[in-house]
Parts: sequence; C-alpha cells; structure tokens
Amino acid sequence: MEMNYNEQILVTQRVNEQSEQPILHQVLQIAVYDEFKAYETYSKIIESFGYVQPFVSIKEAEAIHYAALIPLLQKYNVPVPINDWANKIEVPKSYVECCELGVASEINNIAMYDHLLQYVTEDDVRDTLFKLQAASFNNHLPAFRRCVSNYYSGQNTHEAGFDFNQENIMEKFGEYQMLLDDIMAGNVDQDKLTQIFSKLNISTLSGAAFGSASVAFLNSYMNKKTENSENQNEE
Repeated sequence: MEMNYNEQILVTQRVNEQSEQPILHQVLQIAVYDEFKAYETYSKIIESFGYVQPFVSIKEAEAIHYAALIPLLQKYNVPVPINDWANKIEVPKSYVECCELGVASEINNIAMYDHLLQYVTEDDVRDTLFKLQAASFNNHLPAFRRCVSNYYSGQNTHEAGFDFNQENIMEKFGEYQMLLDDIMAGNVDQDKLTQIFSKLNISTLSGAAFGSASVAFLNSYMNKKTENSENQNEE
C-alpha cells in the first residue's frame, strides 16, 4: 500500500522544525490529514451503526473542513497527503463508545490546531485554522458530549444494546460528567486527562499528539478567557 513520505509527522501531528519539509507544508498537511481521519472514522461508524446522529451531521462537516483546506494546499504548492485512513480505522463495538471516541477525537483536533497555529503567519491559513478549531470546540465536541450524556442518562441505551441497571448508569455517567465538566471548564492536568482517556475506548487513535498539547491549549484557552473578563471589568 502506498504511504505518505512524511508519515511520522502526519501521525504525531507535530511540526518538525528540523525537517527539510517547509513548516507551512507540514502544517497544512497535518491539518488536512487529520480532517481525512475524522471523515473516514465517522463514515465507518455510520457503516456499522446506520445513519445515527451526531455522526451523520459531523461527517458532512468534516468534508467541508478538508474541502476548505485543500485550496490552501494548492495555493501554496503543498502536495495533498494520501488519504489512507479507510484501512487503518477500527470502529468501536458500541454506539456509546463511538460517541466517546468522538469526544476524544475532537479534543485532540482542538489541541492539534492550537499547536499548528503557533507556526503560521499567513493570514488566510490562520483564519481557516481558527475557524476549523472553533467548529470543533463550539459544535463537534459539545455534540459528542451530549451524545454520551444522553446515553448514560438512559435516553439512548437501546441503540447500543447495553444492559446497564439504573444505578450503574448513573454512577458511570456522574463520574464521566465530572471529568468532562472539568475539561470544558479548563480545570485540567495530565492526571485528569489520563483518567478520562482511560474511560474512553481510544485504542484506535494513533499518535501521541494529545498529551501536553491539549493541556496547554485548554489551559491557555481559559487563561485568555479570564484575561478578557478582567480587561472588560477594568474598562
């Protein structure tokens, strides 16, 4: 099977400043390769579980995302990476695990864009990456989070074929919800991230890009939010 020549950079989602490949080329290829991955992942889930939400809507959004990036690759003469994800992806065994995978994937996507934006000076590229990051943070992540919340509150248990009693449902949901609330509020550290990812079925996620990058992004996001609030109060 044909492989991308810079497979390691694409999979780890980290810019390599020592690489002979131009920084901008790395940034754009990493971004579009991850959007390919999201599209193929959600496509596989739909194949396995049918036209279930939020996967149908978000799959369509992912197609729009990589369609927004490809003209930038063409403009800056960047080769479009090979989309080889279809043969790499393993779909989780249950609907709720797919939703949990969606949460993990979107958090990873948000952190990836925060890393890439540090290396971009071109206005059109920065604008596009910011918009894609915002879509993941404001739309995709909350949708998957609701998916998990609805499942453990008993609204979607029939879709996954799980047989939890009510006590187990509420215990797991409550624990999971607290961790997600901490993440969404910016109260995160590496221990909490380890906890939540141990509860998600994310063995199919490749690379180690999440790690400290996500901590940096989520904390910096909340720091900026706090600074903006303080500035507004001073005014």
